[in-house]
Amino acid sequence: MGVFNCRAEAMCRRFRVLDKRALVFLSLVSMLHCALADGKTLVLLDNLNIRDTHSIFFRSLADRGFDLTFKTADDPSLSLIKYGQFLYDHLIIFSPSVEDFGGNINLETITSFIDGGGNVLVAASSDIGDPLRELGSECGIEFDEEKTAVIDHHNYDVSDPGEHTLIVADPENLLKAPTIVGKPTNKPVLFKGVGMVADPENPLVLDILTGSSTSYSFFPDRPITQYPHAVGKNTLLIAGLQARNNARVVFSGSLDFFSDAFFNSGVQKATPGSQRHERTGNMELAEALARWVFKEAGVLRVGAVAHHRVGEADPPAAYTITDLVEYSVVIEMLLEGRWVPFDGDDIQLEFVRIDPFVRTYLKKNGGKYSVQFKLPDVYGVFQFKVDYNRLGYTHLYSSTQVSVRPLQHTQYERFIASAYPYYASVFSMMAGLFLFSIVFLHMKEKEKTD
Repeated sequence: MGVFNCRAEAMCRRFRVLDKRALVFLSLVSMLHCALADGKTLVLLDNLNIRDTHSIFFRSLADRGFDLTFKTADDPSLSLIKYGQFLYDHLIIFSPSVEDFGGNINLETITSFIDGGGNVLVAASSDIGDPLRELGSECGIEFDEEKTAVIDHHNYDVSDPGEHTLIVADPENLLKAPTIVGKPTNKPVLFKGVGMVADPENPLVLDILTGSSTSYSFFPDRPITQYPHAVGKNTLLIAGLQARNNARVVFSGSLDFFSDAFFNSGVQKATPGSQRHERTGNMELAEALARWVFKEAGVLRVGAVAHHRVGEADPPAAYTITDLVEYSVVIEMLLEGRWVPFDGDDIQLEFVRIDPFVRTYLKKNGGKYSVQFKLPDVYGVFQFKVDYNRLGYTHLYSSTQVSVRPLQHTQYERFIASAYPYYASVFSMMAGLFLFSIVFLHMKEKEKTD
């Protein structure tokens, strides 16, 4: 029996070791799966030839670590969400003429994907179908009718066939946000596609690239008999959207904008004396847009948050009114796959009860932002609040709740200098009463005589 028990205990110990090894192996597999799942991108195409005609753009994404899955937009096996989980992190729709998405993908699925934090890049053309038009309407973008194009009789390329639809867009028409459009260059951009207008009541829409003051959107083979859909600077060539949950969407009215032909083409306006550029600025702009929409750029996060009285190291259970406090926060930015300290000079801190009682700028101090200030002479439940919302960056929000109590009875001043006259009046009244009492008690009235 003793030998049997020893063997049984040895087997149990062996199984425990195997269980631990299995758990470690499974955890490593899950970590590897999570690492590989990051950057999974579904690319929907009108036809698989687009993968070859736009190879430079797709290769740049693959070189940056994106796992691209190419499928036609009407593939019956398409699926974006399975068992309530997103199968992909990003979605690229390079299928402007699709009339119905295949599989389980539809307008509701894509909007749910955006609501869940997914990022979408959409490229349209003059052959735009209803699904992309409806998706644009959901995001505050209205495309022009099918077969229309952006026309500009003053800013078209020398290789234009005669319809003046091969637009040369000046870099001055780009949004002044390097986080979105990249570093400024003097290279113009080639564009050939459908025009868009933004919903004026949607403050989240970004006019990334607009047409010139002489551009408009209409049918290129028809005389103008009605007011065009978009005119002048209101004509959007590329538009963007950053939702309140930081999901990002970019709409391009031109599928050719991302093509190899436009990347490698020379560009020159047809007007006499115009400068010729050996290459367009399409590649630089397309890569910058891809970095922004897929959250490789402009992503912020809050690190360690600390607050305490000046001269102390730990936060108290409750602050006292008029305390001198110090608040610090670490803010980081994603740069080339690494989190680095963010460099900004316009970050504000608010000390809020219902309305802000204190609003001040945070100063960079090493790898963190900090500030010292005096608490207001008001007690209650307050919040240290950092609400940073800037163009091109994700919305940064941090809130830390603290209590502020009034002074304890042992913390009040025993003698207040401004009350000395009142002290003097009290003691003078006491002295007067004492003297009056002595006089009153020892005063003897004279006896009356007849």
